[in-house]
Amino acid sequence: MTDEAAGKPVKVMVVDDHPMWRDAVARDLGEAGFEVVATAGDGLQAVRRARATGPDVLVLDLNLPEKPGVEVCRELVGKGTGPRVLVLSASGEHADVLEAVKSGATGYLVKSASTEELLDAVRRTAVGDPVFTPGLAGLVLGEYRRLAADPAPSAPDKPAVPHLTERETEVLRLVAKGLSYKQIAERLVISHRTVQNHVQNTLGKLQLHNRVELVRYAIERGLDEE
Repeated sequence: MTDEAAGKPVKVMVVDDHPMWRDAVARDLGEAGFEVVATAGDGLQAVRRARATGPDVLVLDLNLPEKPGVEVCRELVGKGTGPRVLVLSASGEHADVLEAVKSGATGYLVKSASTEELLDAVRRTAVGDPVFTPGLAGLVLGEYRRLAADPAPSAPDKPAVPHLTERETEVLRLVAKGLSYKQIAERLVISHRTVQNHVQNTLGKLQLHNRVELVRYAIERGLDEE
């Protein structure tokens, strides 16, 4: 599986404390054309090896020794840098899903998913699409709305809201409605890459770190209802 911009294989790292499961996932990804740059069996090892190898996608279990998966996620992507994270967990508990997303995960898949679903999820995660096991996407969007309903503390001397272009605002509105990047591209008749660029530009202008913060910003301003 190659990066569509650079033509290079997507680099993936697999983190799970069960060796047989970890090896099986890594093998499936490698056979599908991904470049598996590292694996890890605990949270500390995961952070260290991810920083050393620079994967594009981290396939991450939540229940890890030494350091929980959400902490691994927060350390690696909390500043808006590092790999995109696809959580692959045995748990479909709502609290686990929401905590993972708030920590910066792009998607969440349960381990009952098929190999084909996993491969598709990694491909989509690599290009920034949010991927969730069926039934969980609505849960996450509902949490975005709940967060947006809680008034954030207002800072004195708050800077003026940066200007977004008409197209950036249009993309932001569709993100807030819960559409995937692919769906947005189809709706606006533009390329997937163009949608990604608009989202990245908007994140930069608004000084936000991830899609969670972006959706909250949009819903706070009622863009999801327009």
